Amino acid sequence: MKKLTAILTLSLLCLSIMVFAEEPADTTSNWKKGGDMSLTFSQVSLKNWSAGGKNSMSGTFLLNAFANYKKNKSAWDNSLLTGYGLTRQGSENAIKTEDRILVTSKYGYSAGGAWFYSGLLDLRTQLTTGYQDPPENTKTISEFFAPAYVLFSLGMDYKPNDEFSMYISPVTGKLTLVLDDALSNEGAYGVDPGDKSRGEFGASIKSVYRKSNLVKNVDFFTRLDLFSNLTENPEHIDVDWEGRLNFKFNSYLSAVFAVNLLYDHDMKHIEYDQDNNRIVRGARVQTKQLLGLALNFKF
Repeated sequence: MKKLTAILTLSLLCLSIMVFAEEPADTTSNWKKGGDMSLTFSQVSLKNWSAGGKNSMSGTFLLNAFANYKKNKSAWDNSLLTGYGLTRQGSENAIKTEDRILVTSKYGYSAGGAWFYSGLLDLRTQLTTGYQDPPENTKTISEFFAPAYVLFSLGMDYKPNDEFSMYISPVTGKLTLVLDDALSNEGAYGVDPGDKSRGEFGASIKSVYRKSNLVKNVDFFTRLDLFSNLTENPEHIDVDWEGRLNFKFNSYLSAVFAVNLLYDHDMKHIEYDQDNNRIVRGARVQTKQLLGLALNFKF
């Protein structure tokens, strides 16, 4: 049911964006809006195949949208990054390969030149349940808003053009939410056992760069988020980096290559031994890669 809810939500998102994209451009507007979305899909069907194997299906949806407002000395930037993907082999349970929502809103007031006094609000979470042991799907390790991360910060934003921005904040509050009872009782994602939230105070840097036609028919996007808890182990820096290349064959067909790297000192690695005992290891670098042909829609 949760997976169905996620798919319906993303479908409504797609529909609303396509309707929005068909609106005629207003050259006098102070808003600049746009983005792109892609759907990669693969399918293998076998029947009486002597070499063996399993039927399989997989699909991944990605959306990168923005709406930026600028008038006189004020600038308000808003962005939405979301994705959802599933893969299934034979009659096994579906395995989640992508699931995230990242919403960012940043307001700035010109300080002169390309610099802005700014405040930023950032929310990230996922839509559906994540499992430690796919495809059996018996050990839950994440849920909607378990975890979720909320950042609020004040600082300076450097915006030399519409393609690049770097936000530097010496005053950042980070709230980690684990609203699932079972995960909260385990003390998952850095909260104390039984607590559903954990607050941190520190400093952060957030940079975004997007470039259409970096080279001919290749669009590029990258994002880097850094956070240091200044009150506890400030040398441990949380890192969230992603990069994406869209290789365009025509207006609607492209190849997508995306990489995402994560490191959070409070996000421990969980393992299970042969007797099904839960073992908590230290934090590790997390990596995710996507490569595939995609139907692409740019607006």
